[in-house]
Amino acid sequence: MPLEDAGHIEIEGANLEYRMIGPRPEEAPTIVLLHEGLGCAALWRDFPEQLAKSTGLGVFIYSRQGYGGSSSCEVPRPLTYMHHEAIDVLPDLLDAIAFRSGVLVGHSDGASIAAIHAGDIADPRVKGLVLMAPHFFTEDEGIAAIAETKITFETTDLRDRLKKYHGENVDCAFWGWNRAWLDPEFRNWDLREYLPQITIPVIALQGLEDQYGTAAQIGCIEELCGGEFESLFLSNCAHTPFREQPEQTLAATSRFVASLFEAGTAVGNRQQG
Repeated sequence: MPLEDAGHIEIEGANLEYRMIGPRPEEAPTIVLLHEGLGCAALWRDFPEQLAKSTGLGVFIYSRQGYGGSSSCEVPRPLTYMHHEAIDVLPDLLDAIAFRSGVLVGHSDGASIAAIHAGDIADPRVKGLVLMAPHFFTEDEGIAAIAETKITFETTDLRDRLKKYHGENVDCAFWGWNRAWLDPEFRNWDLREYLPQITIPVIALQGLEDQYGTAAQIGCIEELCGGEFESLFLSNCAHTPFREQPEQTLAATSRFVASLFEAGTAVGNRQQG
């Protein structure tokens, strides 16, 4: 049954909210957006629509469990929550939407999930990765910034601003992310073992003023990635390239996708060619 423009999909007993823009997965390659640790489908703002318009491909956006309008989840999250999303949830989700071919575009935690998925699952349907502000290991600077965000959440209107997007999931979303990253055991979190197994093309985008990660995150994937790799460092940009430098981010993402697919060609035709 073709996907509606918006709705919910049940994965592992959880109802995940989604939006679908443009051609459906059975008609054309699909760009799947994976949000950050405090994100959700709505917090991509108009980037999905701009991406669909620029590439001519379908764009699928969803909120992970515990975020946005999806089902809630228990907190604290296990420290392996990104591995679970990448190895257990995402493959089932791609099957559920009849994903045939496409690209994963991940931001922050979402970029880490995309990297784990590509390195562990190696799904042949996934032809490339766009990684915005990715994390592959913990850094003192990032942990310090996350600790500051905890204080901001407790002392300012940040909770109210996030509640506009997460509703009743606001505490689940924030504390599920924040407590995991600030757990002392999370210092051992490291994804570098997955990088040599990523054999598909990758582009990584990093803001030069990113408070949550340094250029070392990009350096490690450049050194270890098993496939074609390119990077783009953005000035006047912190942790959210698609909001802080939207034109450059859209142009780089669209160009990368165009290098993998001819926009507007049906999946069946492309597979035959």
